[in-house]
Amino acid sequence: MSKQYTIPEILAAEVDALRSIPATNDYEAAISLILDRVHQKGGRLITSGMGKAGQIAHNIATTFSSTGTPAYFLHPSEAQHGDLGMVCADDLMLLISNSGKTREVLELVALVRRMYPTLPFILITGNTGSPLSELVEVTLSTGNPPEVCPLGLTPTTSTTVMTVLGDLLVVSVMQRIGFTYQDYSLRHHGGYLGDKSRELVAPETK
Repeated sequence: MSKQYTIPEILAAEVDALRSIPATNDYEAAISLILDRVHQKGGRLITSGMGKAGQIAHNIATTFSSTGTPAYFLHPSEAQHGDLGMVCADDLMLLISNSGKTREVLELVALVRRMYPTLPFILITGNTGSPLSELVEVTLSTGNPPEVCPLGLTPTTSTTVMTVLGDLLVVSVMQRIGFTYQDYSLRHHGGYLGDKSRELVAPETK
């Protein structure tokens, strides 16, 4: 019989999942790789993942791009049909796979390494002993929280912590590069955020 959750139990489980993110992850190594490859060498941060993890990877890429770190999402399957050509020698890849053994992502690593043997990878995963973890330079653990789902299968808490780990990297890099309201406004022409950033440019320069 499937487990039934109340709304307070779901909320509590999501909060507990965030608390399970290890403080011992080598965040500094991941941040340093992004700063070196993108902001020193002029490469791009390429994110990738399949399914729900891929959607989180796409969101992380757009957030990085909007905050001064050029990034884009590369679909693992489309990479095998020509999109691999977007990858350049000075780039860096951020992979997301909860299991750490997603077939398409493993194949992507092999294909990229065939082109650029020294291109580095960061991995966000719930399985630090996985095949992918053995192939990358930096592994960031989600803490592998149990999914809040009657079947125990649907990505819920796992995608929550993936998103937060992405936010951690984005904010840390923003701070290291000194990203300003002016920088933000140049990347946000329209909408509320664009208007708000332009309002704050003048106070920032006083």
